[in-house]
Amino acid sequence: MGGFLASRFMSDLFNGVANGIIFSLIALSLVVVWQSTNVLNFAQGAMATFATYIGMAQVEHGINIWLCMVISVVVGFIFGGLTERVLIRPLYGKPDINPIVVMVGFLGFLQFLAAAIWGNIPRILPSPFSQVFYTSKGHTIFLSPFVVFQILTAVTVMMIVALVFRFTTLGLKLRAAALAPEVARLLGVRVDRLLTFGWMISSAVGSFTAILVAMQNGSALSPSVMGSVFIFGFIAAAVGGLDSPIGAVVGGLLIGLVEQFTLDYWQANMAPVMALVVLIVVLMIRPRGLFTKNTQRRV
Repeated sequence: MGGFLASRFMSDLFNGVANGIIFSLIALSLVVVWQSTNVLNFAQGAMATFATYIGMAQVEHGINIWLCMVISVVVGFIFGGLTERVLIRPLYGKPDINPIVVMVGFLGFLQFLAAAIWGNIPRILPSPFSQVFYTSKGHTIFLSPFVVFQILTAVTVMMIVALVFRFTTLGLKLRAAALAPEVARLLGVRVDRLLTFGWMISSAVGSFTAILVAMQNGSALSPSVMGSVFIFGFIAAAVGGLDSPIGAVVGGLLIGLVEQFTLDYWQANMAPVMALVVLIVVLMIRPRGLFTKNTQRRV
């Protein structure tokens, strides 16, 4: 059994799932914003990185790593609300390109600001769990306590968000506020608060993701740490469908596995290409993603 778990195929499977979970979280954060406000947040990765810097910088002052993680997520939660209130709210009802341009500009601003405050030198973050791989009868299994923690916590976060949007009154109100705000207001829904809350949830999920990415072996916290992760997460969201939290999860896992098997059986430079090939094929068959069933959004 140990030999099978340590095989090349299983190693790729473990690594693909671990990376796919990260892509799924980013995709989920994009889906949350889309479902609650109909805006694509291209600054999601930079916002998450900035919040992570604020929280994890406290490690240097002797604060417990778990508390620093909580601080990062809380900062991300508040940051998301402020971003919606200050940058996005004035753009509701304007051409769809306006929020995209603003968030792309905000992306660059946050990266430059993070570099100006904390510098460009990557910072190694302490991990709350060992990242040494398990062994079984002399065979190395490419799973570690940290990877298990990463998968379990990420799955928990994704399940909570998916259940909230699909099966609760709050999720229904969030979708109604995005799709038909005037009608929602007439029905007594506090649209403004819900739009802000959607951004807050999304930013908190993004911050948690940035923490996991920066703690991984071979990685570190830097102003651009979420750059490539965001790209794969965006592709995953498009593959799964921007209207589907479940699609975000499936799309992330699919892209993670495609990336890992391409890295191992082909070459590193082809991993992004293969992710784009998956995206193109899926959109040719289902233009709105795998898990978007209707041509029109309903609540």
